[in-house]
Amino acid sequence: MLQIYIAVLCVIGIATGQILFKKSAENFHTSGNIYDIPALSILSVALCLYAVTTLGWVWVLQKSNLNKIYPLMALSFILVPIASHFILHENFNKQYFIGIIFIIIGILITLNSKI
Repeated sequence: MLQIYIAVLCVIGIATGQILFKKSAENFHTSGNIYDIPALSILSVALCLYAVTTLGWVWVLQKSNLNKIYPLMALSFILVPIASHFILHENFNKQYFIGIIFIIIGILITLNSKI
């Protein structure tokens, strides 16, 4: 059970990293300078977060079957757009929510399957 919690934390870390990558990209674009300190700082945090979550994911893989735990990565398809809406003020439509429902159903079916 601990593996699932750590896996979910890894997915949250990866989703957070995606938001940070987008923020750094926006800062690079706004400044027009590849050496922009705020953008480089955000990018560095995102890369460190990815490194930590990768190590966590490797630990999870030591303890779990990949075919059982990997479907949790689909949570990032839910978390990233929701976070982008609230943090980056990006829009998404009603069809997206329908897709979220299908993703959640798929995750639940997969996690409850007997492989």
